[in-house]
Amino acid sequence: MTAVRYGGPYQIGEMEMTAETQARAPGDAWRRRGAIMLFVGPFFALFAAVIVAPLAYAVYLSLFSEKSSGLGFGGAETVFVGLGNYLDTLADRAFTDGFLIILGYCLFYIPLMIGGALGLALLLDSGLARAKKFFQLALFMPHIVPGVIAGLIWLYLYLPGISPIVDLLGGVNFLGGDQVLGSVVNIALWEWVGYNMIIYFAALQAIPAEVLEAARMDGAGAIRTALSVKVPLIRGAVITTVLFTIIGSLQLFTEPMVLDNVSDGIVSTWTPNMYAYNEAFGNNDYGQAGAASIILALLAAVLSYVVTRWGNRR
Repeated sequence: MTAVRYGGPYQIGEMEMTAETQARAPGDAWRRRGAIMLFVGPFFALFAAVIVAPLAYAVYLSLFSEKSSGLGFGGAETVFVGLGNYLDTLADRAFTDGFLIILGYCLFYIPLMIGGALGLALLLDSGLARAKKFFQLALFMPHIVPGVIAGLIWLYLYLPGISPIVDLLGGVNFLGGDQVLGSVVNIALWEWVGYNMIIYFAALQAIPAEVLEAARMDGAGAIRTALSVKVPLIRGAVITTVLFTIIGSLQLFTEPMVLDNVSDGIVSTWTPNMYAYNEAFGNNDYGQAGAASIILALLAAVLSYVVTRWGNRR
């Protein structure tokens, strides 16, 4: 016995099977949702514990302040100040001047890091490169070194009387007020150029071979192919690394903190992150530290949005 569906015959048994499948559909949907939550649940739990909870606690701390009663002889009490800590932080020159340091750092660091990593990746991807695996490993190795250890290594190389580099260059003061920003940029470049180079090199390897062959058949040389074909095709990877670099620059802390005790050009509030650390553990003002941290987080979010929109438009 047959019936007609969408102009074609099908068996009654098939119709009964379809009805049975539809009856089981709600149960299957719940099982699928359960399987999805089984995989993504640990991520969201970890995200809430590591990101959301600390941010919420920082917001809470930023709304309160410790006030001493009377002439300071009484015990301190926690009072609600609302946006008072935020206004005090924004009015503090020590905090706002730190963003000028970050701006100068970005103007030097980002072009050198992006340009250096991209240039190295293009060289490794070229047909002239030899021992690619060795150079990939050698350039990536500094990124494996923790930031504190990297700072200590370069501190040794910057110290007069100890460093062979300082003696070789005739006593250049790498830790002085005029040179210390370049010294911090140099440490960051040593740590991160190889990491970003690996990202660019992986993106270059994904370019279809027929695209490069077409460029060669059109008469494009190696340099023209690199600049007009390869670089535009890995634009997404470049924009991603620029975004992460901007966020990382706003969080600059480890390298200048290591150099702080020996450099006359770095103070305890040299960057916004160092300011927040000093307020929390130097002045025991957790409300001010929380406000500085939230302002920094909001600025990072805004810059991330701007860079992302710019990258999508490009």
